[in-house]
Amino acid sequence: MRIAVGGLHHETNSFAPQPATLERFLEADAWPPLLEGEDLPPGVAGRNLAVAGMVEALRAAGATVVPLVWANACPSGPVTREAFEALWTRFEVRIRTAGRLDGMVLDLHGAMVCEHLDDGEGELLARIRNLVGDLPLVCALDLHANVSEAMVARADALVAYRTYPHVDLAETGMRAVELLRRRLARGRPLARFHHKPDYLVPLPFQSTEAEPARGLYAAVAELGAASGTVPSLCMGFPASDTFWLGPSVLVYGEDGTAVTRVGRRLAALYAEAEPRFAGRLWSPEAAVREALARPRRRPVILADVQDNPGAGGTADTTGLLRALTAARAPDTVLGLLCDPEAARAAHAAGTGALLAGLPLGGRHGPAGVEPVVADWEVRALGDGHTVATGPMYRGNRLELGPMARLAPHRAPGVEVVVTSRRMQAADRAPFRHVGVEPERCRILALKSTVHFRADFGPLAEEILLVESPGHMPVDPRKLPFRRLRPGLRLAPRGA
Repeated sequence: MRIAVGGLHHETNSFAPQPATLERFLEADAWPPLLEGEDLPPGVAGRNLAVAGMVEALRAAGATVVPLVWANACPSGPVTREAFEALWTRFEVRIRTAGRLDGMVLDLHGAMVCEHLDDGEGELLARIRNLVGDLPLVCALDLHANVSEAMVARADALVAYRTYPHVDLAETGMRAVELLRRRLARGRPLARFHHKPDYLVPLPFQSTEAEPARGLYAAVAELGAASGTVPSLCMGFPASDTFWLGPSVLVYGEDGTAVTRVGRRLAALYAEAEPRFAGRLWSPEAAVREALARPRRRPVILADVQDNPGAGGTADTTGLLRALTAARAPDTVLGLLCDPEAARAAHAAGTGALLAGLPLGGRHGPAGVEPVVADWEVRALGDGHTVATGPMYRGNRLELGPMARLAPHRAPGVEVVVTSRRMQAADRAPFRHVGVEPERCRILALKSTVHFRADFGPLAEEILLVESPGHMPVDPRKLPFRRLRPGLRLAPRGA
């Protein structure tokens, strides 16, 4: 068997100020840079990526891997026309020159919106179908995919992550290969079920480490194992302004009756869970007071959930930083704050220098967010090259550009880990890169919504979700949507 492998990843926050340009897909950050042809398999080997799981599973099965293109850009505003079309050209050339193919597996996100396309993945799959005809084709998706009818119609099967934090990316790629094997063995399309529920869950409450999501995803696995089907529940990414925004239930298998039964059961469980999706949000000031009042045993984590670069945030808002410095919080670290200008100034000055009147962060809004201007001590520097060690990013060679650890002269107990490229605080390695041992902190202020829980959660005395200004509002009702389908509710009833 000759199986083509590739992927294109972007989670689009339609309201974020920074577009996904071609440059963002070409560079490395928390994930690898664009990989093409024979560079693809070694470039993803050993990483927790769906495409890595695909390559591993295909080789274990004795198939010949035909590598296409794999590209990812950090979540942000819409993908530019130039970027999408340039990436498509690379895919087209690779597919046209691939020779005989028996099947294809793709690592997609499922929530890509472009300047000129509301459904990036649907368009990508349509163009691929025009080239390969009815070639069996299976896609792995992110748990946050906004699944469209076009995606369902143009792929033989879609299978999504089952964890948030996403620790099962490679495993999902392996499930995609198993679905492709079943499709090939059957010789005709699998039975399928697709249903889009009518309410959206805010990102912080989608975590599969807490109820009710934990129970829902346990049911996904249990129902699939008991029935011989492959079900998925996509929660949807709640900042993509597209008709297909929102959750999806997907089920595939040989037995159409079982597929429909499992699909309807999962749809019913999602509907029943609605009143249990809730949680408390803290103001920055109240969160800092609460953290300082706790007995000092283990770190209290303050999650800056509305400035998560993993959801299109700019990673440089300053609301939580201002609250920490105003309280002169001791033994506190905030990260990862992206400010290339501040990092360059720190490197030019050197360790131990005082950067007088340096503006830090606050360069991209939203309204009311301004840089914190202070005298900053440069406590440590790093080149941003390090290897992730946590459950989600494990094995990834991080490329975050020049980094610095800075502390304001008037609140020396507060340190800020500054990067030159955006990455959400979901791994301890960037902190250690500039001399921070997270487990020794009293307060950890992390720019992340949920992914931080995989590596930092075991350290925490308590986790407080902080509602500080940012480009990813917890409540999607605050976003100016224009393209949504009728009947979709942007929050659970009672929220």
